[in-house]
Amino acid sequence: MQLPQDAMLLRIFIGENDRHGQRPLYEAIVLAARERGLAGATVIRGPMGYGASSRLHTAKILCLSEDLPLVIEIVDSEEKIQEFVSAIEPMMGSALVTTEKVKVIRYGEGGPCDPA
Repeated sequence: MQLPQDAMLLRIFIGENDRHGQRPLYEAIVLAARERGLAGATVIRGPMGYGASSRLHTAKILCLSEDLPLVIEIVDSEEKIQEFVSAIEPMMGSALVTTEKVKVIRYGEGGPCDPA
């Protein structure tokens, strides 16, 4: 798969307990990205955070939360990211979704990326 050097980073901030149907929301989003042929997705679990509700979520022993913050990161072309955001919009509940332009230096084993 080719990935342009001028690409877009999608970040989706959700909670570990967020769901889409019977599965965790993060899993539904990553599987949807894979089905649509996006370059890749990573889910990062945070030890502490808060969102729009200002409710603190933490992994500290004394105040253990079972709803830790998650960040899903996906990099692909701007067009594919925008189409994907539209496609997953119905899944979103309380989430923060951001994008930013990025330069891809390397993708996979193929060496440096080709300029777009």
